[in-house]
Amino acid sequence: MAELADIFRLHGPEYLAAFSDRLPAGHKRAMRDIAGCRTPVFGGSLHACPHCPDILTYSYHSCGNRSCPKCQNGEASDWIAKQAQLLLPTRYFLVTVTLPEECRAVARSNQRAVYDAFFRGSAQAILGLCGRRKHLGGLAGLMGVLQTWRRDMGYHPHIHFVVPGGALSPDGARWITPRYRDWLIPEKALAALVKLRFKEELAKLGLLAQVPPAVWKRDKKWVADCIPAGTGEAALKYLSAYIFRAAITNNRIERDEGGKVTYRYKDGKTGRWQHHTVPAAEFIRLFLQHVLPRGFVKVRYYGFLAAKNRKAMLPPIRELLAAARNAGAGKADAEPPAPAAANPHKHEFLCPRCHAVMVLVARIPRQLTARAPPPSPAAEPGRAA
Repeated sequence: MAELADIFRLHGPEYLAAFSDRLPAGHKRAMRDIAGCRTPVFGGSLHACPHCPDILTYSYHSCGNRSCPKCQNGEASDWIAKQAQLLLPTRYFLVTVTLPEECRAVARSNQRAVYDAFFRGSAQAILGLCGRRKHLGGLAGLMGVLQTWRRDMGYHPHIHFVVPGGALSPDGARWITPRYRDWLIPEKALAALVKLRFKEELAKLGLLAQVPPAVWKRDKKWVADCIPAGTGEAALKYLSAYIFRAAITNNRIERDEGGKVTYRYKDGKTGRWQHHTVPAAEFIRLFLQHVLPRGFVKVRYYGFLAAKNRKAMLPPIRELLAAARNAGAGKADAEPPAPAAANPHKHEFLCPRCHAVMVLVARIPRQLTARAPPPSPAAEPGRAA
C-alpha cells in the first residue's frame, strides 16, 4: 500500500518541474517535509538496550508539518487535555457554516485573506444572533476550526464552531440558557447573516468584484447548521478530529501504479466506500489545495472564549453555572473532565525483549537543507537494525 510520502518522493520532482513557478512556498515545503518525514533526511537517533546488546532501534525525526498524516495522529489527546481548562459544565452545540461554490475560486486564490474574512464574518454572525434579546441576549463563546476538504479531497471550505449552550448577560450577573434544550439560534437567520457579514469583509479587501453578483441575491441560500454536540468533552473530541487530520490519511491510499493513484473515501450520503483513480499529478494537486498558508491560525476563539476575555469572564460563568446546578435549575450535563494522566514512557523507547528503557547511543544528523526538493525514492534507507 502506497503512502503520501511515497507519492511525493516518486512523482514530486516531475510535479515541481511542471508547476514550481505557480506553487506557493508553503506547498513546496509541505511536499518536501512529508517526503522526508521519519527518514534520515530529518535526522534522528540510535537507541540501544542496556541489557540486550543486540537490540538497536533507529528513531527518525518527524517533519512536524501540520499537513503531514504521520505527524498529526498523536497530537489530539494532548490538545484536548490543554483545552480542558476552557470547558464549562453545560450542553454544547456545533455550528457549521459553509462557503458557497461561487466564492471558492476567490478563496483558493487568496487563501489567507479570504479565510480570515470567512472567520470574522461567521463569528460576527453567530455572536450577533446570540446577542439578540429574542434568542439569548448575551455574549456567547466560540471555538472555531477551518476545514477545506470533502471526504473525496474536493475543495469545500467550511468552519466548525463549538459553542457552549448559553451566554453571559451584558451585566455579567446571569448565565442565559437557550429557549429550548436542543436549540441555540435559527439556522436560516444565521445563513443570511453570514452572507451579509462575509460580503462586507470581502468589500473591505477589495475582492468583491471577483465573486459572481448572483451569490448575494436574496434567493441564493447559504448553508449553516446548528446541532446539539453533547458535553464539552465530546465537543472537543469532535473538533480535534478536524484540527489534527490531513486531507487524506495513508490508510486510504490504495495503490500508486502506472502513474495513477487510487484512493478510497466514504460517501457521506450512502455510507459506502468509493474508489477514485486519478493521475499522480492530479492527486498531488488535490492534496496541496488544502495546505494552509504558513503560520495561518486554523483554530480561533471569540466572545467570552477569546484570549483577552477568558481570565475575566470564565471564572464568574463557572460560578453562575455551579449556583444554578446547586439550585436545581439549568442542570449541567457533565463536569469538565480531568486532564489525562501523563504517560511516563511516552517519549521513551522500550526494549521489545526485556522492556527496559533503551538509552541513546548516537545522534543522526539532519540531511535536509532549507530549499531542498522532496527526497528521491533512494534517499530513504531502512529504519531499524
